[in-house]
Amino acid sequence: MKTKHMTLLFSAVLAGVLLLAACSGPQGPAGAAGEKGAAGLPGAAGSPGPAGPPGPATTPIPAGMAPLAMPPSLATAPTTPGYKGTYGIGRDATKEEIAAWDIDVLPDGTGLPAGSGTVARGATIYAAKCAGCHGDKGQGGLPATSEVLVGTKPWFAKGNPRQQGSRTIGNYWPYASTVFDYIRRAMPFDKPGSLTDDEVYSVAAWLLNQNGIITESAVMDAKTLPQVKMPALDSFFYSGYPDETWPEYR
Repeated sequence: MKTKHMTLLFSAVLAGVLLLAACSGPQGPAGAAGEKGAAGLPGAAGSPGPAGPPGPATTPIPAGMAPLAMPPSLATAPTTPGYKGTYGIGRDATKEEIAAWDIDVLPDGTGLPAGSGTVARGATIYAAKCAGCHGDKGQGGLPATSEVLVGTKPWFAKGNPRQQGSRTIGNYWPYASTVFDYIRRAMPFDKPGSLTDDEVYSVAAWLLNQNGIITESAVMDAKTLPQVKMPALDSFFYSGYPDETWPEYR
């Protein structure tokens, strides 16, 4: 009897489920998404960190100038003569070393040393130490290694911007004293500075003679050499600067 009742109850439940399934329709579409919520409020700012240590004191910079960084070792370095720098190397030049380089001669003859030279002696020295590059008469030697030293023909023609010939001692050089200066500092090419002062005076005398500027009997020294007037001097002018020593070519 009990089993029969259980069977009838199961049948009724199953029938109800089937009836409910038969009566329900297909699933509807999904609903629209809801509106987005408002953004949350920003959090509070953090506290600032502690202040750093003060920097070193600096000299005020004038308006319009950028600051110039300087290493502390240089900012505190002494400025007295003989200072060797932060690496402790080097030494002061001796008086003899300075004198060896302090040999410039100005157009007025300032700086010319003692000594003298003749045209005859200059011919011998020139042939031995100068002719190999500049030619036996100063006419020039190898184009790539020498300059023409002798010549009086104008190297330019007024109104023509093109150079007409070689610039020489006779047609371009403005001062005889600076002929001495250049020879002493720069010649001979392979051994500059090897000529004695007497030899330089003599070579200068020979070159001036070959350009027809002085006679064969002339003696060149610190007094006579600045007195020689060069043919090209009038082709130069002073532009008017107060401290000007060297003229400009017209």
